[in-house]
Amino acid sequence: MERYREEPAGSGRERVSRAAYELFSREGVRAVGVDAVIARAGTAKMTLYRNFPSKDDLILDFLRRREQLWTREWLEAESRRRGESPREQLLAIFDVFSEWFSQPDFDGCSFLTTMIEINDPDHPVHQAAVSHLANIRGYISELAEAAGIHDADAFARKWHILMKGSIMAAHEGDTAAAARAREVGELLLKEYGAA
Repeated sequence: MERYREEPAGSGRERVSRAAYELFSREGVRAVGVDAVIARAGTAKMTLYRNFPSKDDLILDFLRRREQLWTREWLEAESRRRGESPREQLLAIFDVFSEWFSQPDFDGCSFLTTMIEINDPDHPVHQAAVSHLANIRGYISELAEAAGIHDADAFARKWHILMKGSIMAAHEGDTAAAARAREVGELLLKEYGAA
């Protein structure tokens, strides 16, 4: 997956990209039309279409930006900063989630939302959302291997279910969802004999 490259802040492309990011994060990709993005960006329709030939291209850009900002620069960076060992870094994910879930602007997982909204498995946007979710599992798998877990892929899939489930429970209003997922995570780490 290519790394997201941010354009200069004043460029038309960057203004459109940022506007789409804000709107898609908050309202989902189906509910937001290109006219809303153009209005939010304060650009001409031609600027959007010159940089993003279709709404799908704009959504793909949004998902790349989300992976860079949410997955890499926030979730992974925070779990590494908060935990000294791979085991602690895995558990720290739920500490980060606990803070995130309590934010008034909690917007959930854009990869899950987009995958559900674009429900055609052959659609490039759906495939991109699935790929970004796989990248999150890849990070978990790396930590699992570093913690001495032999079947890191199976562990990562189970851990990712805890993550996704806690996000959905937080959407339901369960303010303790992250703490509950962390408790189950402790049991999973024990079951796999993580160091």
